[in-house]
Amino acid sequence: MYKSIFILLIAIILNSCGNTQTNSTPTSLSATEFAEQLKKDNTIQLLDVRTPGEFKNGHVENAINASIVGSDFENQIAALDKSKPVFVYCLSGPRSHAAAKQMRVAGFKNVVEMPGGMMEWRAKSMPETKDATAIDTKGLSLAQYEALLRSDKMVLVDFYADWCAPCKEMKPYLDKIAIDMANNVVLVRIDADANTELCKALKIDALPVLKLYKNKKMVWDNLGFIDEASVRKQLK
Repeated sequence: MYKSIFILLIAIILNSCGNTQTNSTPTSLSATEFAEQLKKDNTIQLLDVRTPGEFKNGHVENAINASIVGSDFENQIAALDKSKPVFVYCLSGPRSHAAAKQMRVAGFKNVVEMPGGMMEWRAKSMPETKDATAIDTKGLSLAQYEALLRSDKMVLVDFYADWCAPCKEMKPYLDKIAIDMANNVVLVRIDADANTELCKALKIDALPVLKLYKNKKMVWDNLGFIDEASVRKQLK
């Protein structure tokens, strides 16, 4: 009897150790780690879940494009091999996180995200591939950006993207602030997708971002969603 119990305990311990090793597989990696793993493992299926337009204007080499906001996303991921690892990314994390969650529910066992997305990838000056029909997304130069800050008023810069949910939520009150405080504040909105080089120069690797300038000097900045009252407090 005791021998049977001992064998059972050993089996439980070994099984527990095995599970720990499986669960230790990372579910997210930095851009640098992401790139290193792609070089090491040629079985990785690389998935870019941004829109086709974003993908065309710059993506990680060998990535497959399956827009999570597209109507065919489920069919596209169904074509992937669930037994092989899938590395997924977007521009700054939220869409790839949603995609990864959906894929895990669908039965994919090894899904790895790059939370910093293409913004972090570009900030690290890592290589990307563009389609021949890609449009110029360099946008404003740093000098042009700095010219926008030359004002006797405070300049509030809003870095946003059309797909960014927090950006959309903040836009109405930012527009209202621009009207209410027109005598003291200038609102400048900059599309991150159309200004990739500027975002890289300013080390912007996630959205939304607000930057407040007085006399061309940045006096406050914020990453992520922030409510109207908190922004107005900074503008007093």
